[in-house]
Amino acid sequence: MIKEGASVLLVDDRGGRHLLEAERNMIEVRTLGVVDGSAICESSYGDNISVGTGTLLIVKPSISDFLAAIERKAQIVTPKDGFTIPHYVDIACGSIVIEGGVGSGALTIVLLKSVAPNGRVYSYELRKDHASVAKRNVRKTGLQEYWELSIDDICTAETVKDADAAVLDMPNPWDAVANMHRAIRHGGHICCYVSNANQLESTVKAMRDAGFRELFAIENLQREMIVHEFGVRPSSKMMGHTGYLAFGRKL
Repeated sequence: MIKEGASVLLVDDRGGRHLLEAERNMIEVRTLGVVDGSAICESSYGDNISVGTGTLLIVKPSISDFLAAIERKAQIVTPKDGFTIPHYVDIACGSIVIEGGVGSGALTIVLLKSVAPNGRVYSYELRKDHASVAKRNVRKTGLQEYWELSIDDICTAETVKDADAAVLDMPNPWDAVANMHRAIRHGGHICCYVSNANQLESTVKAMRDAGFRELFAIENLQREMIVHEFGVRPSSKMMGHTGYLAFGRKL
C-alpha cells in the first residue's frame, strides 16, 4: 500500500511521466487530467490503475525522475554536471557538505542523495524566493531531514567547521572561496560551478590565492547514441555547454 504523502510517478501508455503526491482525493494532474487518489493509495509500486480508457503504471520515483520534473525558479545544474560533483569532491554516506546557493534545489537533491542517511548538507541562500522553491522540491524527495538551509551570505557566514566539501553554485564564487578554505577540513575538496569563461578564470585565481591546491576545471558535453534495428548512430542533438566545474583541494 502506498502511504498518503508519498511521491508517485505515473507512466502512461505512451511513456508520458507524471510526478505527484499520493492522497485519498481526486488529484488533478497537469497534461493528464483527474486521477483517483484512493486507487493509488490502495495500490503498490508496480501496479496499474485505470484512467478513462487507458492504464497508468505506478512507479517509485528515482532522483532522475525528481530532477526531470523539478519546479524551477532559477536555472538548475543539470544531471550531467550535478552527478559529476560527488565523485570529484569525494563525498558519500556520512559526509558533511556546505553548499552556497540553492537555486531551485536540483544540485541540493544530488548532494543530499550522496550523503544520506548519515551525512548532512548545510546550504546558504540569499534569496528567500529561491529558498522557498528549493524547500518544496527537496520535500518531495523525502531527503529534507538531512538538510539545513540558512538565509545568509556564504561569503561571510559562520559555517560549520571541518566539512568534507564545499560546493558553490552562485554568480560570484570567488568571494566565498576564502571562507570555504577556513571551513573545510584538511584534505577536503571544493567545487565551483560557473556559466561563463571569465567567471571560471576569476574563480580559479581566487581558489589559488585562498590556498587551494590540485586545481583543475572541466566541461561536460553529453551526446546520446541512437540504437535501432538497422544500426547505431549519434543523435543529431546533444547537450553541449551548460557550465564549467572548477575543483580544488585543501592541502
